[in-house]
Amino acid sequence: MNITIDRKCGIPLYIQVKKQIMDLIKEGNLKVGTKMPTERELSQELNISRNTISTAYNQLENVGVLKSIQGKGTFVAEEVTSWKDQEVKNKLKKFVDLALEEALEIGVEAEDFLEIVIERVQEKKEFMSKITGAFVECNIEQAKMFSKELTNNSNMNIVPLTVSDVEEMNEETLKVIDKSEVIISAFNHVNEVKNAMKVREIEKEVFGVATNPKLESIVKIARHPYETSFAFICISEEMIFKMKSALSDAGLGDLKVDYFNEPDSEKLSQIVSKYNVLIVTPGRKKDVEKVNSQNKEIIEFSYKLDESSVKALKSKFIEIKYKQNK
Repeated sequence: MNITIDRKCGIPLYIQVKKQIMDLIKEGNLKVGTKMPTERELSQELNISRNTISTAYNQLENVGVLKSIQGKGTFVAEEVTSWKDQEVKNKLKKFVDLALEEALEIGVEAEDFLEIVIERVQEKKEFMSKITGAFVECNIEQAKMFSKELTNNSNMNIVPLTVSDVEEMNEETLKVIDKSEVIISAFNHVNEVKNAMKVREIEKEVFGVATNPKLESIVKIARHPYETSFAFICISEEMIFKMKSALSDAGLGDLKVDYFNEPDSEKLSQIVSKYNVLIVTPGRKKDVEKVNSQNKEIIEFSYKLDESSVKALKSKFIEIKYKQNK
C-alpha cells in the first residue's frame, strides 16, 4: 500500500490512513473488488498499531467505501463516485460562474445566457446521436454488452466486433469499419486492433476504454462458504481467463470453481447438476436457466465500462463530430 505516515504533522494516524486510502481509490490505484491488506498486515507494514488500522477501516466501512466479508477479508466496495461527483460539480460551477460573469460584462442577460447554454448542450447531444462506431473485444459476449452499454449511455450507434473479425477482415467487417467514425476497444486489445487495421492499410484512430468486473457479482460469490462448489459457464476461452483474473484480483483465487464453455445442452445439464452455485455470463444465462431443473442459484458475472473512461471518450467524440460539422 502506497501510504506514508507523518508522525510530526499533528494529524491523528487513523485519519492519515483513512484519507490516503480514499485518495488511492479516487485516483484509480485501488479498484472495485480489490482485496485490502488485513489489519495486522497493514499495521506491520506502516509500523503503527492494529487499533489505528481498525479505526480507519471501520470508518471507511461505515460510509460504504470498504466492505468486510466474513472469512474472506475486506474489499473496496465502490469507486467513491460521490466524492468525484462533488469535485466535478464544484469545478463545473467555477466554469459556469466565469462564463456568466463574462456574459454579463458584455451585456448579455442571465436568461439569455441560460438559453445559449441549453441550446449548446442540445447541439452537442445531437452530434453524439449521429456518431457511428464499432466496439472491438476479444469475445462476442463482451463486445455486445459494451456496444449496448455505450449506445444506451451516449445515443451513439455502436456495432460489436471481435478481434478475430478485425484480423480476418471479411467483406462484412470491412463495411462496418468503413462506416464507423470511431473504433473503440478495451485498453488491453488496442494494439491488436491497431495492428490488424494497419495490415489492411486502414487509417482510423482506435480509442481505448477501461473495463471493470461488476462488484455485485464478486460480492455475491464471496458470501458463500469456502466449501461451496461453483461452475462458471460462458461462451469463450477468453472469458474464462478474465473470470480467473477477476477472482484472483479480488482475493478469491482459492475458491472451488470449474470453468466451462460447453455449447451442448445435454452436457450443460449434467454440469449444472453437479455444482452448488452457477456463475454465468449474460450470453449463457438463458441456456443455463433452461436446464436448471433444481433451481440452483445463478450469479450473473459480467464486466462494465469504466465511467471515467466513457466520459473521456464522449468528450473526445463530441469534439470530433463538431469539427466535422464546422
